[in-house]
Amino acid sequence: MIDDMDEVLVRTLLQEQHPDLAHLELKEVPGGWGNQMWRLGDELAVRMPRFDQALEPLRREHRWMTELAARFPVPVPTPLRLCEPSDRFPRTWLITTWVAGEPADHAPITDPAAADVLAGFLQELHTEAPADAPVSDRSGVPRGLGFEDIHEYVGRLDEIRAVWEDAIAAPAWDGPPVWLHGDLHPANVVVADGTLAGVVDFEEIGTGDPASDLAAAWILLPAGAADRFFERYPVDEATIRRARGWAATRALFLIAMGISGEKGLPGGKPHWGPIGQAALDRLL
Repeated sequence: MIDDMDEVLVRTLLQEQHPDLAHLELKEVPGGWGNQMWRLGDELAVRMPRFDQALEPLRREHRWMTELAARFPVPVPTPLRLCEPSDRFPRTWLITTWVAGEPADHAPITDPAAADVLAGFLQELHTEAPADAPVSDRSGVPRGLGFEDIHEYVGRLDEIRAVWEDAIAAPAWDGPPVWLHGDLHPANVVVADGTLAGVVDFEEIGTGDPASDLAAAWILLPAGAADRFFERYPVDEATIRRARGWAATRALFLIAMGISGEKGLPGGKPHWGPIGQAALDRLL
């Protein structure tokens, strides 16, 4: 992990590799997990991986989002320049367009009409992918719930486990592999005036079962809006069952990250715990 990324380093890298952009104002953006981000001028962003394993996702995002970005009905970061490793920074980094708005983990979606916006975005995304597209690891059976780690912090465990087990028992996706965002949680969408204003962080883009993305109906939208979402994006009952299982898994992940933050553990997000609990309440 690289901890000493700062404005001086980013400015120097820009001067060396992209001098036409080096004069633009540079401002660090708080947050981020695998990458640290800076806003570059009014229209651009710089993303730099903190970990070696973040290299391939950035290359994947650059390869595919360069083609896909224009199709979406909401703003998304369009990759513009894939930047090479150097002695100063031994990892690939990325320059993209900037997506304006407040991250939903700080300004939650409150407008029920955001269900229509989210459904429209996912309908444009969930199209059959080419044969050489990467396979998502956020597809298929929802991941285990990890009750052992957080059971003392979460109520209604029997109901949560029932949702997950029902998802496991549901028939598998039998359609063609479709494009997936793969990581639709509140820190990866932005909000303006209470509604969905953009989707960011396409590092996990890949193909598979759309159910994992459809979990966002409970993770992102306000109470009661999931029904409106599925009216706009109708799917079969088995896909809804699998999506509910993914929603349970994601909500518990948010709670676990909140617990880690409260304990002062590296990478923890204290404010994510209540977000995950609210998502569970909507789901159940």
